[in-house]
Amino acid sequence: MSRLVLFNKPYGVLCQFSDSRSPTPRPTLSDFIDLPGVYPAGRLDLDSEGLLLLTDDGRLQARIADPKFKTAKTYLVQVEGDPSEQVLEDLRRGVMLKDGPTRPAEVERIADPDLWPRNPPVRFRKTVPDTWIRLTIREGRNRQVRRMTAAIGHPTLRLVRWRVGDWSLDDLAPGAWRPA
Repeated sequence: MSRLVLFNKPYGVLCQFSDSRSPTPRPTLSDFIDLPGVYPAGRLDLDSEGLLLLTDDGRLQARIADPKFKTAKTYLVQVEGDPSEQVLEDLRRGVMLKDGPTRPAEVERIADPDLWPRNPPVRFRKTVPDTWIRLTIREGRNRQVRRMTAAIGHPTLRLVRWRVGDWSLDDLAPGAWRPA
């Protein structure tokens, strides 16, 4: 019987169990999860937060993480500025990145979500508004969501992965995990 764990990765935590290469060790999964034999199915950047799935089943890990399976990943994204409907439509069609065009994304403007405070907080500028969008992609290139929002002229300020396939963060607190 394979194990699947849902983890709410806090900001600043590496998606690996050790940080032996860094001269100043950073928080890793081992600071939160003491389950031998489970490994991340996909990654979240150091400066991204939210749902990370871990499993001991290599086939399940591949099915979740490999872009050929087109598993939907939904993010709550705080972007700089106030993107127009036309700009959001560009994301829906797919945008050109340096490594080629993205697949079309699902995107909608949303009200500010009721999330935990981030530490450190996102920078606030009185003269520049920010907007929250819900963005769903079915691929997983390196820093893809951040590169997509930058490509439309609205850099990402905060990025929280909320859902992967059928699994959702729901009420899981930052740093907490539970079996799926």
